[in-house]
Amino acid sequence: MRKRRRQSSGIGGQAVLEGIMMKNKDTYAVAVRKPDGKIEVEVNTYHSIVHGSILLKIPFVRGIFNFIDSMILGMKSLNYSADFYEDEDAKETVADKAFNKIFKDNAEKVFTGIVTIFSIALAVAIFMVLPWYLTSLFQGYIRNDSLMAIIEGAIRIFIFVMYVLGISLMKDIRRLYRYHGAEHKCINCIEKGRPLTVHNVMRSSKRHKRCGTSFMLLVMLISVVLFFFIRVENPLYKILLRIALIPVIAGISYEIIRLAGRSDNILVKIISAPGMLLQGLTTREPDESMAEVAIAAVEAVFDWRAYLYDVFGYEIDDSWLVDGEEPEDNEESEDVYEEEMEYEMESEEETESEYEIESEDDKEPEYEVESDNKVEVGEDTESKDEVETKEDIESKDEAKTEEELKRSKRNNRRRKKK
Repeated sequence: MRKRRRQSSGIGGQAVLEGIMMKNKDTYAVAVRKPDGKIEVEVNTYHSIVHGSILLKIPFVRGIFNFIDSMILGMKSLNYSADFYEDEDAKETVADKAFNKIFKDNAEKVFTGIVTIFSIALAVAIFMVLPWYLTSLFQGYIRNDSLMAIIEGAIRIFIFVMYVLGISLMKDIRRLYRYHGAEHKCINCIEKGRPLTVHNVMRSSKRHKRCGTSFMLLVMLISVVLFFFIRVENPLYKILLRIALIPVIAGISYEIIRLAGRSDNILVKIISAPGMLLQGLTTREPDESMAEVAIAAVEAVFDWRAYLYDVFGYEIDDSWLVDGEEPEDNEESEDVYEEEMEYEMESEEETESEYEIESEDDKEPEYEVESDNKVEVGEDTESKDEVETKEDIESKDEAKTEEELKRSKRNNRRRKKK
């Protein structure tokens, strides 16, 4: 029987306020559960900041621009979802009016760009510069540069994990993380070859190798390795070096995450393990209403039925889409059904064969016996009862041999199918 394996779908996503954004190539959709309970879905197109450039095809370079694109699109999707829950009584400030007057129709794009740049600068300050500064406080006590590099890396990872843990305690963030879990469950459901239903989504894993959490943790870990081998003495150069190496670190991390989504070998699993573990903080179990939002976002940009047919080889009809009743795998179900039918037919043949043997045994064999039913001493002939017992044993031995032969043939056929 064919073993089902994960197949990368190429789609990715992000949790937003009361919703989920899903992206497939240049098309993305943001599905939001509105205050009235209905699901609103917006489908749009996003082109990279270097759209059409060969830079998007060069390994270790494309990751830099993909990272920037994901931040811009993520901020844009968050702003869209927030519009459904903004305070209607809030008044437009003087700064808002001035900003809209200056940039007019491009006000939203400019605002998104400013927030993105500020976010990157803040991340660099917290996760790159701050660990170096804290480590420099030990410089008077520790003279070993290698040990200092290790301490700096440990502080960087500690700050990142504490940051993730800290924001996970916020009520609004916990709900965002539940939508994050629904996003992962949807993608896992498809990539495991299951029809995209609420039932199948809910029983899928909430952790995924291509998660942004895993990407950020990889950035921290790779920075430890690079800063261990690449060193300068001047404090100013140290800060500039850490900023300058960020694109390199992002490029390496992107390639590892990309590989992790396409491979299941033991090395990839080991590399992905820390990120998968950290996702225990950034993903929470969603409810069925959240799964419905995730499904709406996926179906707006991705034909999962065609994907299941192309990758796993079976078509989906309405009978598969009844939650709790759909079969696990059409091909596997057919294989099981065929094997069971074949086994039943062979069992019937064995039964008929045994019946024929028993019918022959029911016939009385012809014996030559003395008319007075006596046997003289020294003769090789046996009594009628003794002869019948002997032939019964021989018939049973023949039946047993024939049954073992058929069972062996049947096992060989099943092994070939597997």
